[in-house]
Amino acid sequence: MRKLFLLLAILCTVSAAKADEGMWLLKELNKENEARMQELGFTFPMNRLYDEQKSSLKDAVVIFGGGCSGVAVSKRGLIFTNHHCGYGAIQKLSAVEHDYLKDGFAAKNNADELHADGLTVSFLRSMVDVTDQIVPHLPLVLSEIQRELAIDSLSNELIKAYESDPFTAARVVPYYARNKYYVVLYDLFRDVRLVVAPPSSVGKFGGDTDNWMWPRHTGDFSVFRVYAGKDNKPANYSQSNVPYKPKYVVPVSLAGVEDGDYTMTVGYPGSTQRYMSSWGIRQQMESENKPRIEVRGAKQEIWWDAMTANDTIRIKYANKHAGSSNYWKNAMGMNEALNNLGVLPEKEKLEERLNNWIQSNPAHKVKYDSTLLTLQNAYSSSDEMARYTTYFLETFNNGIELIRFANTILRFDTDGTEEDKQAFINERLIESYKNYEPELDKKVVSVLMKLYASRVPEAYHPDIYQKIDSVFGGDYDAYADWLFANSQFTSLEKLMGILKTADTQQLTKDPAMELALSTTDMGYELSEQMMPFYEKILKGERELMAALMEMDAEKTFYPDANFTQRMSYGTVQGYAPQDAVWYNYYSTAKGVLEKQVPGDPEFDVQEPILDAIRSGDFGRYADKEGVLRVNFLSNNDITGGNSGSPVLNGKAELVGLAFDGNWESLSGDILFEPDMQRTISVDIRYVLYIIDKVMDAPHIVKELKLTGK
Repeated sequence: MRKLFLLLAILCTVSAAKADEGMWLLKELNKENEARMQELGFTFPMNRLYDEQKSSLKDAVVIFGGGCSGVAVSKRGLIFTNHHCGYGAIQKLSAVEHDYLKDGFAAKNNADELHADGLTVSFLRSMVDVTDQIVPHLPLVLSEIQRELAIDSLSNELIKAYESDPFTAARVVPYYARNKYYVVLYDLFRDVRLVVAPPSSVGKFGGDTDNWMWPRHTGDFSVFRVYAGKDNKPANYSQSNVPYKPKYVVPVSLAGVEDGDYTMTVGYPGSTQRYMSSWGIRQQMESENKPRIEVRGAKQEIWWDAMTANDTIRIKYANKHAGSSNYWKNAMGMNEALNNLGVLPEKEKLEERLNNWIQSNPAHKVKYDSTLLTLQNAYSSSDEMARYTTYFLETFNNGIELIRFANTILRFDTDGTEEDKQAFINERLIESYKNYEPELDKKVVSVLMKLYASRVPEAYHPDIYQKIDSVFGGDYDAYADWLFANSQFTSLEKLMGILKTADTQQLTKDPAMELALSTTDMGYELSEQMMPFYEKILKGERELMAALMEMDAEKTFYPDANFTQRMSYGTVQGYAPQDAVWYNYYSTAKGVLEKQVPGDPEFDVQEPILDAIRSGDFGRYADKEGVLRVNFLSNNDITGGNSGSPVLNGKAELVGLAFDGNWESLSGDILFEPDMQRTISVDIRYVLYIIDKVMDAPHIVKELKLTGK
């Protein structure tokens, strides 16, 4: 079902691009883009943005980890990204005796840098249009599912040459609702080390309360270094590796930004649904967002109570809670913003215009006569099943950790070599159990399974519910107590004992495996129920995109975000969220002092940091008035995945790191509204101030190419 929603993200109903709207492929920038960029203040050479033969800006902007962006800022492989992007790595390196989340970390030299095991950084190598190698080879008689399978087969052949290369990541990526395809290649670096992490009181200041809010006062940054072999090529971790020399390094500006200044972001936005139909939007609001809000809210309340009461649990669950709560709050804000902006009526007007265009010409009718009706019927008929599926995914796939462990073990090869078995344990189990609290998960099991039973009809309850009713009298607490008392999956030590004996019978009889298999069966049932609608939606979305591009052939379309490198451009701006209210475009360190609340886990700041701010000694990191700016706003078009993206001025110099959007931007995945939606970035001068003066790491600043002062 997750794949369904990802594919639905490509759905299409387009309107004319509003001012500065768009997440543009650097390779597809045209004269219209160039003219608008220059009008706003862009002076950097266009041919230095993207070049596969010579060094260019594209070579400096990276995929950080599996879902963020970052930027190369030194000739010795320094990468700037967000604190929340590095959060998982920082957590893994933390312990109660060296709590880098709470206290921060700064390496004094290369030898002190900490290897972030499992973390990768990917540099874009090339993008090659392979549409002609795919689309003409698809027989018209294929069903939509068959068509997708054929595309997968053709794609696999196109990237076959890279399968055995552990340092090349190759993807065939669809664009424009699967009407265009690129082979995208990345150089994958596997030796990445932590250099600087501010305390969470800086990097996560404001916590969930301030998330998606303005004004912000968050120093959301972290610094890592990419290492390579002595030949400057990607290599596995080794003490003999040396700092990587990037093809292109972004200069860092101390000049800051002023109201109206040109800004551009380059990064890897994850997913947008800008072209989604009105029926698709309605289903997302009612059948996806609302259930997600309810289930995650219940789970997060349990986690948060435990985290605030125990430091060990706080460290273990910090990253999991942050990841869960981000899209919990996103779902709430999206629904509110979509309603406030009247998105559905606007989409319906566009669909009416498109229908009139289709009906006005026999040739259009031949190709698109059934497209809108197909989408309407497919969505409307699947709304309930989509809602049940979301409850299922949030409860059993994303909610209960014990199920995740059992599903992992299902992929354990008991007949494999001892080396393969140990590798599986090291990679799939050890780190997960390190951050697991069975007593906490037991509470989640009881609460979420009871919630699921109250929201989803009995026909879609996993078989385990029959046991809960017959054996435990419908008492979810009693079932959870029994489950955790009798399962061997509640600790790594117990599980390892079974794995060493390769006793598959004991594994399959374990209560946790019984629960997991029961939910797996129902997952298949829900998928089967959705499949007929899924296929119609796939076909409808592809045809709809083609119709829209044909209807508005004079317009320049940009593809929905799909976690490939994109640029957005705009200007520094404040905004008016409501009548008689105006938000300035930047915040200052004064706000940190104003928000500081001793003992509050989201707003407590260590005294040395407060003293440094109170001193007012900001040196070259202050603005012209001697004020230390913290965050700023711009109307750049971004979404999830853009976190850590460099924010650049007209000279392509680094002025900030994008890390969030305002509350009003939460409809942005579906509709970009330039008057209200803002990108929130940390001012690079605040980043440098914290590195230099708070973390006492001036040697890091000396590595950078500084401009502006």
